[in-house]
Amino acid sequence: MSGWTESLSTESVVARASPVKVRGKDYRAVWMEGRDVVVIDQRLLPHRFALLRLKNHRATASAIRTMIIRGAGTIGATAAYGLAQACLEVAPHARRSSFGRHVRQAYATLLQTRPTAADLKHALDRVLARVEKAADVAAARASAIAEAGNIADEYAERGRRIAKVGLPLLRSGARVLTHCNAGWLALVEWGSATAPIYLAHRRGRKVFVWVDETRPRNQGASLTSWELLQEGVPHKIIADNAGGFFMRRGEVDLCIVGADRIAANGDVANKIGTYQKAVLAHENGIPFYVAAPTPTIDLKCRSGNNIPIEERDEDEVHYVGGRTARGKLERVRISPLRTAAANPAFDVTPARYITGIITENGIFKPGEIRRCLRQARA
Repeated sequence: MSGWTESLSTESVVARASPVKVRGKDYRAVWMEGRDVVVIDQRLLPHRFALLRLKNHRATASAIRTMIIRGAGTIGATAAYGLAQACLEVAPHARRSSFGRHVRQAYATLLQTRPTAADLKHALDRVLARVEKAADVAAARASAIAEAGNIADEYAERGRRIAKVGLPLLRSGARVLTHCNAGWLALVEWGSATAPIYLAHRRGRKVFVWVDETRPRNQGASLTSWELLQEGVPHKIIADNAGGFFMRRGEVDLCIVGADRIAANGDVANKIGTYQKAVLAHENGIPFYVAAPTPTIDLKCRSGNNIPIEERDEDEVHYVGGRTARGKLERVRISPLRTAAANPAFDVTPARYITGIITENGIFKPGEIRRCLRQARA
């Protein structure tokens, strides 16, 4: 597809203080080099590691929409970089009116890519605000690049702080159940749900992770397990339907999941299947935590009933991809031809099932969302 190129070279990557090394180098999930937005192609993991250079804001929008990158924080940072790209697509001496039209069109294109994640609009609004306050086009271009970089840096720092905040929840010997991928691939660096796990492991605590496969796109099996392998954290992948089995046997001490949007009343939208795990955890008396940076909180959204739920292509249910015995990456159909499928990408977990929300500013009860944000602004 035009607008991006693939690269297996790692020499141009700026070293970062992320928790995960690949081929001996530290990586972020997304960064910007010149006019290119560079991302890790998450579609290919865990079988192949490759970088993708996105050459313009349309290619960046397509990468978000097609889940080349995913995860609320990484989506937000990538969208911010995409809007900065759009600013660079207009010459610095262009008229302010034509520049403004182009940027607004790019904003709309990027905003429409993934409707559920709150971080996407939060990041775009921040970049757009800086652009509109700039004195001229040249200043607007520079401001957009700077703000996008700030947003990515802030997500990385939030992940690091979430790790420290959540660490006391993980005593040595803790057995944690996760769902989907809320690791460094999903939050630029460190991650949200996995951040305390990484830090506990690095502090020498024995932590074990049950990794939900997370159908239909299998982000747990393909991404979370890959991340945990890089870090050396003991874990096992389990079928999505197996979580209740291990909970009932007393083999899960707590659950930690991520979030794509948190409503004002504490309801949480996360990857489809999260609601089921929360109900099962409640039934079995197991603490259920949501880890997310504060930009994921949307006070304009009164409850989970107001969160838009993305409905994705039904082929994601009909087909699975993987590596054959000969090492070839292939996609195969698992359902009968002409059978229809429904494919909601997210569900909503009511606040009553959530023990606490782990943010960079502390752990809060779902009913303390507004206090959490007040503390974030302090």
